[in-house]
Amino acid sequence: MSSATTPPDSDPTGRRRVHSMLKLYYGLNEEGTAAEQAESLDPCDINGPHFDPEVYLNKLRKECSLGELMDHESCMVKQIRSLDSDMQTLVYENYNKFISATDTIRKMKNDFKKMEDEMDCLSANMAAITEFSARISGTLQDQHAQITKLSGVHTLLRKLQFLFELPARLNKCLELQAYAQAVSAHRRARCVLQQYSHMPSFRGIQDDCHVIMEQLAQQLRQKFRDGGSSAKDLSECVELLLQLDEPAEELCDKFLSHAQSRLEADLQGLEVELKDSAVTDTDILEFIDRGCNEFVSSLCLVIASYQELFINRPQEGELASKNIPEMANGKLHVFVDTLAARYFSLVEQRIQEEKGVGDNSLLVRALDRFHRRLQAITKLLPGSAVPSHGTEIVVRAARERIKQYLSALQTFYHDSLTDVRQALAAPRLAVGGANATPSLPELLTSLSNFILNQLKSVLASVHLFTAKDITFSNKPYFKGEFCSQGVREGLVVSFIKFICQSSRQYCESAGDRGGSTPPALLLLLSRLCLDYETSTISYILTLTDEQFLVQHHTPVTPVTALCAEAREAAQKLLNHYVKVQGLIISQMLRKSVETRDWVNTIEPRNVRAVMKRVVEDTTSIDVQVGLLYEEGVRKAHSSDSSKRTFSVYSSSRQQIRYAPSYTPSAPMDTNLLSNIHKLFSERIDIFSPVEFNKVSVLTGIIKISLKTFLECVRLRTFGRYGLQQIQVDCHYLQMYLWRFVSDENLVHFLLDEIVGSAAHRCLDPSPMEQSVIEVICERG
Repeated sequence: MSSATTPPDSDPTGRRRVHSMLKLYYGLNEEGTAAEQAESLDPCDINGPHFDPEVYLNKLRKECSLGELMDHESCMVKQIRSLDSDMQTLVYENYNKFISATDTIRKMKNDFKKMEDEMDCLSANMAAITEFSARISGTLQDQHAQITKLSGVHTLLRKLQFLFELPARLNKCLELQAYAQAVSAHRRARCVLQQYSHMPSFRGIQDDCHVIMEQLAQQLRQKFRDGGSSAKDLSECVELLLQLDEPAEELCDKFLSHAQSRLEADLQGLEVELKDSAVTDTDILEFIDRGCNEFVSSLCLVIASYQELFINRPQEGELASKNIPEMANGKLHVFVDTLAARYFSLVEQRIQEEKGVGDNSLLVRALDRFHRRLQAITKLLPGSAVPSHGTEIVVRAARERIKQYLSALQTFYHDSLTDVRQALAAPRLAVGGANATPSLPELLTSLSNFILNQLKSVLASVHLFTAKDITFSNKPYFKGEFCSQGVREGLVVSFIKFICQSSRQYCESAGDRGGSTPPALLLLLSRLCLDYETSTISYILTLTDEQFLVQHHTPVTPVTALCAEAREAAQKLLNHYVKVQGLIISQMLRKSVETRDWVNTIEPRNVRAVMKRVVEDTTSIDVQVGLLYEEGVRKAHSSDSSKRTFSVYSSSRQQIRYAPSYTPSAPMDTNLLSNIHKLFSERIDIFSPVEFNKVSVLTGIIKISLKTFLECVRLRTFGRYGLQQIQVDCHYLQMYLWRFVSDENLVHFLLDEIVGSAAHRCLDPSPMEQSVIEVICERG
């Protein structure tokens, strides 16, 4: 207060103190203080301790203009006023605090004055009490020993009176069923009666008490055996029997035996329901609900009651040395495991009856409820193997369900193929009609969609096992092995492999299953496997991994391996399709060659009908393959492909054979030229693997057909007209077949070989003029 009243210019030390107080009040940081200390030696520092007003003013007059001096003066006036205002505020606030402190001190003086009066009164009362106690002690000092002796005699008499009245007291408690009071009274007197049992009077009391307590123990045993009492009464009964030295092991056995009879009744009810489930149409959820609500709930109640009676009860005195909890716990584990094994057997039998693969929700909900209720046993009976065995049942049920779904998918696939075969075998109806037969692309699309949709439906059903609201879905098996080895490998991968393997079975030799397979089905399956290799397999496995969050902790089948297997199946099916179609055409050609008399045949006037049939069938195959496969790459065709002539009259070796200068040595020269020609010709692999395009497929079929035609011609003998008929047929085939193959030279070479072989086997090799052949073929 004194510093506040001092003029600002009269005491620099006071100004600094006030300034420090203001900084402390407004909570300025230490950095400002450090800066002031660093500049404290500057005489021009207005806040420093060495501030010199004259030096400061001289500096301002020298450095500042008049306007700056005026501004500086106004700024300094504002700062002075602000400091004065802050000082007044600080003074007022401190003044209010001083007033408050004065009031507090005044109140404390009043309170201490009242407290001093109360202490004086208390001190006076204590002095009076001390004086009165001293007078009593002086008065009774002579009689203290006698009073102590009389008190001891009185206590002994009361004890003797208690002993003599004990039989009557015990009988009264027995009549009133106050068993706890009777046992307590007997335990208080038992040691004394045992100590003085050599005295006749005490011996008689002991015998009477023994008879009465035996009756009481008999009533407690009967009450315990009946089991109709409440849990509290039953607990009291067990405690009293243990205090009466009843064997704890015998009590445990009696309790568990009585509980077993009730639990076996629940199990028998489940067995009856299991036998009648087919008749009553009880679903698995109802069966599990009944088992949980009756057997599992009763079992949990038995466990809780048993633990309260024999395990969790505090053991005192002699009971603590008998180690009853350990013995009782072992008996309880054996009891629970035995009954739970029977219950689990019934549950597994009921789960095995779930053969349908429709709605999976009832089974999953039933297993979840079964697993959830067994967790109560984990809390009641730590260390029990019952919950783990229950989890194993759930795991086995999930595995079995996956096998059932795989079998259902396989059956669905076979049924779908049967429908496709029936559609292929059905007579062709008008396109666009109400009952129009679906085309190959439509059959392929529908088959692929049916399989994919069915697989998605199965995955959705299986995904219920891993739903977040299912308790067992958090178990390690369902987080890892079930998703990777169960769903991905056991279901999806196995089904894809099954499709590839069953498709390859259609490629068996004739006489087996593959011999009766329609060629169109082979073509469709080859395209299906190829589509699986290109996109479907990757899509299915990606969908499975995303839907089930598959983590590949264990080795799984890679996508590339499945794609390779699908491509192999597609290649094998397409090769077999080419072989089957080639053999069908070859069979027609073989019969047409073998059943004709080529030596005595008439002069050809038309193309044989079998050749027209070959061209028609080849055209039909071309259309059929073109519906499912792309065109493919062809070599450039020559402009006169349909006008090519054959070696019977154009080849150098044939010209030598039929030249006017024919000599006996000509055949040897012809054979030599033929062999040399074959050496430099490109080798034709008849049964080489085909590529996945239409041109390659047709090339393979035509190679097989023409090769068969060639081999049949080599086994026959021809006359002049027979050779000419072969010329006409080959020219007709050449007119149409060249456009189906990748390289027209292949057709030309084989047809050239056929005509050349026929000429070689001809008795009168007189070829027909080319112009005549062309007229006959164009007319045909």
